Amino acid sequence: MKARLRLPLLQGLFVIAVSGLLAAASFSQKAEKELVKTMQAKGTFEVKLTPQDDKSGDATRGRMLINKQLHGDLEGASEGQMLTAMTSVKGSAGYVAIEKVSGTLHGRKGSFALQHSGTMTRGEQSLSITVVPDSGADQLTGLTGKMAIKIVDGKHFYEFEYSFAKTP
Repeated sequence: MKARLRLPLLQGLFVIAVSGLLAAASFSQKAEKELVKTMQAKGTFEVKLTPQDDKSGDATRGRMLINKQLHGDLEGASEGQMLTAMTSVKGSAGYVAIEKVSGTLHGRKGSFALQHSGTMTRGEQSLSITVVPDSGADQLTGLTGKMAIKIVDGKHFYEFEYSFAKTP
């Protein structure tokens, strides 16, 4: 009698195990399809910073308008605003900024926002520039990524590592 009870139990466990394996395989295939390729864009840009009066009277704080012309794999323009904090220690400061970029990225037209956070500690720089989540529009919908800026002999260069996430 025990043998008869074990067979349906074993069959049930087998069905559950196979169902689990099929579900895992389906999930794996779906995850594989959602993997995105990371791409690189490089180029140069010119930037114009226009100081604005923040009305605080505090010389250690500042506000600037940003206007950029981008060339290379990312061709277009950006506008934004920057807030700065200076200190009494030479080479130490901080800034945050938001800019909206409009143009063409490797042939895809659209716009997106970048968020900057930078500090300088006695001349040692740290900078993070990331795409604001879900800010991509038109053919740049789903854009994610981060940008690095280098200044060599007064000329500005960007390196943009990006991908396109699946949109909901």
